[in-house]
Amino acid sequence: MSDTIHRAASDGYAAAADAYERGRPSYPLEAVAWLARTMRLHSGTTLLELGAGTGKLTAQLVPLRTRLLAVEPVEAMRARLSVAVPSAVPLGGAAEALPLGDATVDAAVAAQAFHWFDHDAALVELARVLRPGGRLALTWNVRDPTVDWSSRLTEILDRVAGDAPRHATSTWRTAFARTDRFDAVDEASFPNPVTVTPDQLLDRVASISFVGAADREEQDEVLGEVRALLATHPDLAGRERIVFPYRTDVYAWERSG
Repeated sequence: MSDTIHRAASDGYAAAADAYERGRPSYPLEAVAWLARTMRLHSGTTLLELGAGTGKLTAQLVPLRTRLLAVEPVEAMRARLSVAVPSAVPLGGAAEALPLGDATVDAAVAAQAFHWFDHDAALVELARVLRPGGRLALTWNVRDPTVDWSSRLTEILDRVAGDAPRHATSTWRTAFARTDRFDAVDEASFPNPVTVTPDQLLDRVASISFVGAADREEQDEVLGEVRALLATHPDLAGRERIVFPYRTDVYAWERSG
C-alpha cells in the first residue's frame, strides 16, 4: 500500500468493498460513449484505469475491446475487480507511482478517484506513461443538490467528512491550471438517475470512504441519521423504490508534446 493514500481511502474502502459494489451506481451509456469517442478508444487501444475500485466503470469499458489495465491500490477492492472483470489486468499501485513503462498507454481514465490523488505528482506520472497525444479523462457521479432529501443527506455526511479529499471542493482542477503537460479537450454532463431500495441507499452511504473508516459508534450514528431521513422525509417515507438523483460529469485532456 502506498503511503500517499489517504487513511480514509485505504481503511474506508478496505472495510466497505462489499457495500461499494452493492451501493454505488454505474455510469450512463451516453457518458461511456462520450469517453470512448473523446479518448479515441477502439479495439487494440491500451487503456489505463486509475483507482479502478471494484470495477464499476471497468465493466462498462469491456465492450470497447481495449486492453484494460486497472490500477487499484486497495487490495479488497482489487480482489472484487478481478472477479467482476476478469478480462482486465489488475495492478497494485498508485497514481503517483504507476507500475508501467514510459509511453506505454494510449489513454487513461479515473472514475470517482482523481480527488484522492496527489494531483501534481499524478499528472507527472500520467504524462510519463501516456504516449504523445494520449488523452486523460476524469468522471464522477455527483448527487443533485437541488433535491431536498439529497441536500439533507449531504449535510449529514459533511459533519463526518473530516479532512478526506472530496470532488466537490474542486481543488483537483487547480493542478490542471498549473501543469503544461496537459491541454483541455472537452467536458460534458449527463443525467444519471438511479432507482434504489432503502437498503441500497444505506449501502451507498456505508461505501463512502470516511464512513467506512470511522469507528463503529460514529458509523452507527451516521447510518441512524440516514434511516431517520428515510423514515421521515415526505419524498422517502414508506417507499420501496427511491430515485437517487445523480448526474455524471466527464472531463478530458490531451497530453502535450
